[in-house]
Amino acid sequence: MKKEELQNEEAKEEETVKAEEASEEKESTGGEKSEETESGEEPEMLKKKKKKDKMEEKIEELEDRVKRQMAEFDNFRKRTEKEKSHMYEVGARDVIEKILPVVDNFERGLASVPEDQKENPVIVGMDKIYNQLMTTLTDLGVEPIEAVGEEFDPNYHNAVMHVEDEELGENVVAEEFQKGYMYKDTVIRHSMVKVAN
Repeated sequence: MKKEELQNEEAKEEETVKAEEASEEKESTGGEKSEETESGEEPEMLKKKKKKDKMEEKIEELEDRVKRQMAEFDNFRKRTEKEKSHMYEVGARDVIEKILPVVDNFERGLASVPEDQKENPVIVGMDKIYNQLMTTLTDLGVEPIEAVGEEFDPNYHNAVMHVEDEELGENVVAEEFQKGYMYKDTVIRHSMVKVAN
């Protein structure tokens, strides 16, 4: 009987040892699985992070490109407006230059009318047309250049004659032969003048 008891105890011990080994094995395999899971998650998270970084980089690149395009378009718009304004001014100057001889002829014609005919309806009509033309030119930004009594300035006056006149100071405009005009800040035509020495 003792022999049987001993065998039973040995069998129980063996089973206990096997059970312990099995539980240890399970723990170790479970641990490995968890390690694998963790190490498996890491690369996936790294992949997601890299993907996110690439997307953010791409977004920044696209935002930068959009900003540059907007700045380029804004510069283009400003340049176009400037060119358009410049072309308008050049065109206006050309037209005004062609109108000035007509203004000169009006002035010469009205200046040559005798005093007794100034009330003539035709002359009065011509004077009104001349005044309307001058008002229109003024509204466009055309102004006559002041000359007589002013100091000679080569930027505005074109000296065609010199005269000795003690009453006038040196380099003072004594007489104006043809009126000069400015359009905004640009001289369209210089005044033709006689200058005192």
